[in-house]
Amino acid sequence: MSTKRYDLDLSVSQRSPGSFSALLGNASLLYVTDAQFNTDWHSTLHSHPNMELFYCVRGIGEFRMKDRVLPVGSDDMIIINPNVEHTESSIPSNPLEYIALGISGVDLVFDTKGQQFSVLNYRESRSEIAALLRMLISEASTQPPGWENVCQHLLVVLLSLLLRHTHFTLNSEQGLHTNKECAAARRYIDEHFAEPIDLNQLANLTHVNKYYLAHSFKKEYGISPINYLIERRIRESKYLLEHTDHNLSEIAHFLGFSSSSYFSQSFRRFTGQSPTDYRKTSRCTDEDLSAEPDS
Repeated sequence: MSTKRYDLDLSVSQRSPGSFSALLGNASLLYVTDAQFNTDWHSTLHSHPNMELFYCVRGIGEFRMKDRVLPVGSDDMIIINPNVEHTESSIPSNPLEYIALGISGVDLVFDTKGQQFSVLNYRESRSEIAALLRMLISEASTQPPGWENVCQHLLVVLLSLLLRHTHFTLNSEQGLHTNKECAAARRYIDEHFAEPIDLNQLANLTHVNKYYLAHSFKKEYGISPINYLIERRIRESKYLLEHTDHNLSEIAHFLGFSSSSYFSQSFRRFTGQSPTDYRKTSRCTDEDLSAEPDS
């Protein structure tokens, strides 16, 4: 008989505030999303107060930031630090399918100073990473007893493997821990902004008093939940005004406004101009740029 025993001594590292184990202990999983693009889905630039991790299961697309466009495909992992504006797009003939995690309490220090994102490819270790993410999706979707603890521990395993194969450093978000109820409400608005949403619905979703939610949300993000909903719809309406020929009534209907007049009133309040003027201005600008001769 041959036996090998490996002893672990975590007592010292777990007590040290800046240790690897302690930093991993600060990471908290806020949400897990399993998504696939379809022909009527497009996304505008947005940001989150927490770190996000995207894993492309299959398909081809682009990951956009204010000044960068990155091609992405199967087995690519995109890591975005908090408060970095970004969006995703997909090739219609080969739609992206991805899993996204929202993580609070930590961010990453990448290889380049000031860098706030990174793209990695895990084709060589696809089975390992994909298995962890599928377990997260399975636990979160079926919610058996203890599922939240299982998801939290799977997150720690995933981050440990990520750090093992990179030169990134885990950093604690001092004083920037996200209110989970507020993050859940904001995420719901981001994903369902075209549907009827009110404060009572958000409070029921997050299991808190609606007045507490309104106060906490305003404190966390500097805007009330309902104004954030309207602002999110206005951002989406800008895309439709710039890139489609839908009239104002159609856009108002698509985005959940009760009428075209309320849409126009809200648009003017948030942007300082009418939707019609915005459409004319944006299209004139595009035409001017396309008419410029090559230098």
